[in-house]
Amino acid sequence: MKAQDMNRDWIGTAQTLSQALPYMQRYAGATVVVKFGGNAMGDDAAMAEFARDIVLMKQVGVNPVVVHGGGPMINEMLEKLGIETEFVRGKRVTDKATIEVVEMVLTGLVNKRIVQAIMDQGGRAVGLSGKDDDLMVAEADDPELGFVGKPVKLNVRVLNDLNAAGIIPVVAPVASGTADGETFNVNGDTAAGAIAGALKADRLLLLTDVAGVKGPDGQVMTQLDAAQVKVMINDGTIAGGMIPKTETALKALRDGVRAAVILDGRLPNASLLELFTDHGAGSIIRGDQSG
Repeated sequence: MKAQDMNRDWIGTAQTLSQALPYMQRYAGATVVVKFGGNAMGDDAAMAEFARDIVLMKQVGVNPVVVHGGGPMINEMLEKLGIETEFVRGKRVTDKATIEVVEMVLTGLVNKRIVQAIMDQGGRAVGLSGKDDDLMVAEADDPELGFVGKPVKLNVRVLNDLNAAGIIPVVAPVASGTADGETFNVNGDTAAGAIAGALKADRLLLLTDVAGVKGPDGQVMTQLDAAQVKVMINDGTIAGGMIPKTETALKALRDGVRAAVILDGRLPNASLLELFTDHGAGSIIRGDQSG
């Protein structure tokens, strides 16, 4: 590469950093909950890039909290162990044997891999689950589905303590039950939304494998309010797997989150694009027209 081209690249980098300054100032001290999942979890390069973005957030004064899923890894382990899966209305039944595998994979393999990735990028991270310090207590969402839970009580003190100490929390969506000895698997998006609401987070970022919420014309809508989302769910514009994601966003808004974003986690540096540029990386949903 010629020296002139190299200089142009470095000037472009400096300009990008300068343009990002107002956004960095705007989010300094803000809490941002990031739900991490999808294809990026199984790709080493994508995992490293995600971790670098999270470390950069912390470096510029944002307080990130990572909540992750791990469905493909759970499926792989169940298959290896020869544990058959039963489905009711298209949803997995989580029996006693399955919940033990879920806890092992999410709190062990997946959680620690994300923690290590953040550490490798120079950050400080601690992995925990909803069972630690009663962070998340759940009850059965549907008795037919077994140990699949919905959060009913949150205690986010440990997350605030970790962030205050300069440590990035990485949370596996496994929760204690209301009865002694119970363990529940909580949907990753649901757990992230509940935690964001309890923290009164400035932003909830739901990283997905789609570009965002699409309108009637099939184009991604970059900005929506809660009323629009409700109409689009009712008229069928929002359908399938996007319904629970938008419902999670709406509940988070009701619980005090300033805005929720459904964004394309396949894009390089998606979280940074959303927070620190005008461009954004998905669909931002607000309770009103502020924020």
